[in-house]
Amino acid sequence: MEAKKSTIVEFGRHDRDTGSAEVQIALLTQRINQLTEHLQKHRKDHSSRRGLLMMVGQRRRLLDHLNGTDANRYATVTRKLKLRR
Repeated sequence: MEAKKSTIVEFGRHDRDTGSAEVQIALLTQRINQLTEHLQKHRKDHSSRRGLLMMVGQRRRLLDHLNGTDANRYATVTRKLKLRR
């Protein structure tokens, strides 16, 4: 829970921001990283794998939206989260 709060504070545009594209992308990236570690240990957990793929797709859509609306914010988020593309 603390990691989630610190992520919201770091990527939020103001003190009560929890829904902007940057915050959503950061939170999805955090959950994707956790699920990736889980799936390395539990290779046959196909339901979690499906959830992971859905999260990756959601993050991709949010990144595309952010790139279309504000390229500078897109570049900042991808640089902070060390995402490719």
